[in-house]
Amino acid sequence: MTSADSKRTGGIGWQNGSLVGSENPANFGYRYSNPTKRYRRSGDEEEDKQLPANVVVQLQNRQGEDLANHMDIPTNSSVDDLQALVHSLLEQEGSDDDAKTIPYSFYVKVEKNGVVDDVEITTTLADLVKTHELSTEDVLQLTYQPLAVFRVRPVTRCTDTMPGHTEAILHVSYSPDGRHLASGGGDTTVRFWDVNTNLPKHTCKQHKNHVLCTAWSPDGTRFASSDKNGTLILWDPITGKPLFTKAKAHRQWITSISWEPMHLNGGKCERLVTSSKDSTCKIWNVRTQQCLLTLSGHTDSVECVRWGGEGFLYTGSRDRTIKVWTAKDGDVLGKLVRTLKGHSHRINTLALSSDHVCRTGPFDHRGTKFLNQEDAYQAAVEKYKKFAEQGPERLVSGSDDYTLFLWHPADDKHPIKRLTGHQQAVNHIAFSPDGRYFASASFDKKVKLWNGFSGDFLLTLTGHVGAVYQVAWSSDSRFLVSASKDSTAKLWEVPSGKRARATLPGHADEVYALDWAPNGASVATGSKDRTIKIWKH
Repeated sequence: MTSADSKRTGGIGWQNGSLVGSENPANFGYRYSNPTKRYRRSGDEEEDKQLPANVVVQLQNRQGEDLANHMDIPTNSSVDDLQALVHSLLEQEGSDDDAKTIPYSFYVKVEKNGVVDDVEITTTLADLVKTHELSTEDVLQLTYQPLAVFRVRPVTRCTDTMPGHTEAILHVSYSPDGRHLASGGGDTTVRFWDVNTNLPKHTCKQHKNHVLCTAWSPDGTRFASSDKNGTLILWDPITGKPLFTKAKAHRQWITSISWEPMHLNGGKCERLVTSSKDSTCKIWNVRTQQCLLTLSGHTDSVECVRWGGEGFLYTGSRDRTIKVWTAKDGDVLGKLVRTLKGHSHRINTLALSSDHVCRTGPFDHRGTKFLNQEDAYQAAVEKYKKFAEQGPERLVSGSDDYTLFLWHPADDKHPIKRLTGHQQAVNHIAFSPDGRYFASASFDKKVKLWNGFSGDFLLTLTGHVGAVYQVAWSSDSRFLVSASKDSTAKLWEVPSGKRARATLPGHADEVYALDWAPNGASVATGSKDRTIKIWKH
């Protein structure tokens, strides 16, 4: 055998009794036994279709303004790479120094079944192109959106347990500046707590029945509560004294209260709307202590009312409809604009993309204090203007028919999308403060996360072993906390975590009430075990 033959790695196999090998490669019995030459599997063709090394993208902000011209960037660019690119381009345009520290999220427009959706890039461009089978021949439109600069630390431990209530706690809520905490429950009392010492400040006993709903005014100076008898009471949180009491505000119990946002009506914060089981809603002026208007039109109990940032009222009812009413200055107050139909069962909950901005008014994570009402009003207007650049106000409704609907209620009576996936009634919905996501809680023990613009399903958060009653977001939109019948609350990281980042145990019974302080400092949970627990980092 020659030396050349000895080097050859050809294998030898028997075929019909005749010897075949590297000397006779035409024979189909022959193959190289060289381990680097593998048989090709049928699925390998796809792997050969390698993505190109680069793609052409066009960066633009939420308003559709282009940032620089078309750019050729590596296909495997991650979110961090894109962020660095945006920072350097904005720097060239002479933006202020703060722009360098702002984190961004990125979206690509993807067409599915004739509908164009914004899909977020969570890993790399290449993954997104593969997942959605995007053409790399076309220019990819990349929309960048600023995220919160500050970071809220995840809550993990219980720092205080506050007893006092003698029945189940149905509501806990922080004031817009995060400096006061109020609770209401089945023992007919409203209680105000000191946030710094976690001790009781005032116990208010004017209600004669279960306190069913509560709401802070956006300027944080007043607190409204209502009970099962239909009584509405307005409180001063500093003194704990009632400012006004309306004994029979409605014929039946009040189901929901919503204040007029501070950036409307000159920042006076003097109007609120209540909805009731008597199928009406009433708009009140708390300064003159009068009912301005009764909204009638629903044929069954109104379960939820929201006063939107664009100056509309939204009411969701057991009659399966949502009604949109005018409430802007200069408009006729309480004129019915449109009726949104789509649900096949009673509507339980409504959430607006502007809920957090309207709730917190002029306050932010820095704990700014205002010298007078005019400064606060201007700050609230600026804050809302900045938020409104995202596009139209969005509304999501959740129902006993197990579905959610996404609407643009100010413009259109038809839903943008019908969202299915829950296997039992949808109990509560909350938009993230930046409007990019919303979370839905259901009796099927799941929390589902959805894209706040397109309504696309993102992921299911599983872990609770009982019905989920409520969800609350951290003010930087990076964490979500959920309260459940299983006596725990759970903390989730968004949008990455399918499994809970932490479980907050300790309550001896179902957790009904939940709130995350708007300044991000702490979470309060209220339970059937008659205690409130405060959770911090």
